[in-house]
Amino acid sequence: MAVQELIDKALHEDLGDGDVTSQAVVPADAGARARIEQKAPGAIAGLRVAETVFRRVDPALRWHAHVEEGRWREGGLVAEVAGSARSILAGERVALNFLQRLSGVATLTARFVRAVEGTGARILDTRKTTPGMRALEKQAVEAAGGVNHRFGLFDAILVKENHAMLAGGVGEATRRALAAAGDLPVEVECATLADVDEALAAGARRILLDNMSADELRQAVERARGRAQTEASGGVTLETVREIAETGVDFISVGALTHSAPALDLSLLLDPL
Repeated sequence: MAVQELIDKALHEDLGDGDVTSQAVVPADAGARARIEQKAPGAIAGLRVAETVFRRVDPALRWHAHVEEGRWREGGLVAEVAGSARSILAGERVALNFLQRLSGVATLTARFVRAVEGTGARILDTRKTTPGMRALEKQAVEAAGGVNHRFGLFDAILVKENHAMLAGGVGEATRRALAAAGDLPVEVECATLADVDEALAAGARRILLDNMSADELRQAVERARGRAQTEASGGVTLETVREIAETGVDFISVGALTHSAPALDLSLLLDPL
């Protein structure tokens, strides 16, 4: 879904036929300046989306961002928007919903990136995203120093357990995938060291190591050295990610970046002009 369409749907969901409270209480000609404040430590993402929300409500609104996306900060002023008070209030909730959600993704990503700093491992996102918001959530991951995995089922081949079972095993699935790939990247999921050996023998150049112990990860990395890149996956937390990174894997995929990130606490404070 295009971002503009997503914004329009969100505005329609919230506004319906109009903001009846503001129409009843706020003078039509009232002007205001609003400050969006960050109330907890974290990284901001989604500034352009929030700006677009306000301009979609009223193109005459003036927007100014005060922060750089993806940079860790303890709190403070994020952005200002000025113009019609009714228009600001009409866009407030939708703009903050996007901004809080995407900043939450960026904040959790930044925590994981910090946790593996110096190891050489890179943090990957997954397809476990909010329906309709994948592009925005992946942008938030990237802004905070994470790396985007494939966008969908169409831009890379990832042979998983169910594919391998249906194809007759990891080795056969790998051979079929490589034969059909063309220019697409190919990655093969392996749950055991025997699977790793099969995938490598079949020519896999990237191996996903699923739910392996730290010792198994080290052995898999050694077997793949010079032959394939390695990615650890499965149940990764902030408490375990450093140990996983120190096994020598190239990538660590973390579904929680997008499926479990708590929203960053933001508020909009309005002053009349």
